[in-house]
Amino acid sequence: MKKALITGITGQDGSYLAEFLIEKGYEVHGIIRRASTFNTDRIDHLYNDPHIHGTKLFLHYGDLADGVQMVKLLYALKPDEIYHLGAQSHVRVSFDVPEYTGDVTGLGTLRILEAIREVGLDNKCRFYQASSSEMFGLVHEVPQTETTPFHPRSPYGCAKVYAYWLTVNYRESYGLHATNGILFNHESPRRGETFVTRKITRAATRIKMGLQEKLYLGNLDAQRDWGYAKEYVEAMWLMLQQDKGDDYVMATNETHSVREFVQETFALLDLDWEEYVDYDQRYERPAEVDLLIGDASKAKRQLDWEPKVRFKELVKIMVDADLVIAKQELAYQQAINA
Repeated sequence: MKKALITGITGQDGSYLAEFLIEKGYEVHGIIRRASTFNTDRIDHLYNDPHIHGTKLFLHYGDLADGVQMVKLLYALKPDEIYHLGAQSHVRVSFDVPEYTGDVTGLGTLRILEAIREVGLDNKCRFYQASSSEMFGLVHEVPQTETTPFHPRSPYGCAKVYAYWLTVNYRESYGLHATNGILFNHESPRRGETFVTRKITRAATRIKMGLQEKLYLGNLDAQRDWGYAKEYVEAMWLMLQQDKGDDYVMATNETHSVREFVQETFALLDLDWEEYVDYDQRYERPAEVDLLIGDASKAKRQLDWEPKVRFKELVKIMVDADLVIAKQELAYQQAINA
């Protein structure tokens, strides 16, 4: 039985990846931070029934800022595959906490790579680095491919560029099977509510139910390549099944603006978005990324992977899920007020 270690297992991608690997028969281990509150709701259905499909899910306390603990974990677990998804991953927040973002998102990757080398797993363990389309930033070509130069426009993007090149360096210097998955924006009902797509679908469904009056957003003209997170985790796994490490863009090769996402969301709910959406400068970034659109031709050619869920279907998946939550929220309020 293969053993996988996932950092960021409680996040959107980590939860979908854990499900996927369990379906594949893996023993899955995840790292969670010790905190005053626990944020495991995305994986509780797996953790509460640890014998799903004859495999188990184990959670371990750890922190990407603690290199010693990472070494101890790898000594104990000796995983076959490591999926490094953990990070301070909110781009706007990275401007507010740049040092923390650099430490966790950038140096956190170094700590894992060095732990792999320290434990002697160089030739035994395969490593996946969650790279980001935010590395392209002020784009130098359209669409973006694996060879497009980076020009990050946020502390988050800069930290991801550092982590990207570390992954390449350890691959070239030590022969580590290390891969960068340059994933463009990928969303789902499990997306955090502070990220713009989920913020939109969550607010719109609450407005539909009379639970909220307004939605405040920043730049509506920013364009993104949005895919479905559940499909993208399969691509992560496919990358580590290749004979050698490499770098791959994962994208839909379609771009849509935030305004289009808003329009599609409110249209599905039979609402006029212009009545409910207002501008708030607080949500603007100091430096904006205006246009992201990826070319995943290499992934299709080498991994036989391509996205199936497109923009309109993705929005509907998210709206349908958040509408259920909004209805439950309304019913709860009505019950306590009765």
